[in-house]
Formats: sequence, structure tokens, C-alpha cells
Amino acid sequence: MVGTAEAAAPPAIVRNEKDGRFETEDKQAFLQYHLRDVTVLAVEGGQAKEKKKTAMDMVHTYVPRRKRGLGLAGHLCVAAFTHAQRNSMIVIPTCSYVSDTFLPRNPLWNSLVYKEERKSCDCLHSLLSLFRDNISPAFE
Repeated sequence: MVGTAEAAAPPAIVRNEKDGRFETEDKQAFLQYHLRDVTVLAVEGGQAKEKKKTAMDMVHTYVPRRKRGLGLAGHLCVAAFTHAQRNSMIVIPTCSYVSDTFLPRNPLWNSLVYKEERKSCDCLHSLLSLFRDNISPAFE
């Protein structure tokens, strides 16, 4: 029974700030990230304004072959997303594991994902509204 409990215990994940990584204690499995500033739209006082925010760009996840299938990549992602959430960061899921596997399996984390296209879509929506409300009546 002791062996079963140990096998079920989640691995210890540590943040290596110097190298920009979340990693297992043995440093063999890791999630590499870069911090960068991005511009987001924020509503303040009823108006949309551009605001700088720190984003954690998750660029690479690695788990050695002999440790694959144990859920380590998922644990690394949870540690990174939890850190981003606690520090009011947004996440850029550049790594294909994060974007194509982790997020579809864990959609609750999608609220932290930076959606660059949202800014341009909001602007396009505003332009279409302006056209519809102000210009198109002249053609009726």
C-alpha cells in the first residue's frame, strides 16, 4: 500500500526563475517560459482603454521518454498556470502541448489565455457598428 500512495502523489514542481522554467525536482522534465509585456483592452469607467500586462509565454514542454505517460507535463502546466493566475499574468500558449493538449483537457484555464485577435475583432466590431448605425441609413 505504501508504494501505491507514493505513486499517486503528485510530483514536486519548482519554479526556476533564473532559467524561466517550471521543472521537476530532478530538473529532467520542464516547462520553459518567457515573460513579456503585451497590450490588452481593459474597461475602465465604462470606456475601453489599452493597458500593458505581463504575459507568460509558455514556449516548450519537455518530459524524458522514460517518464512520459505519468502526467508530468500536465502537472508542469498546472504549476505554471497557477503561478500566472496568482500574479495577475495572462498566458500565451506557444507550446503545442499547452495549446493542443492541456487546454482542451482543462478548459477552466482558458480565461488566462491571451487572445491577440480579440483586440482586432473588437475594433472591427466597432467599425461595423459605426458603418451600420451612421453610414448605411444614407443608402436606404
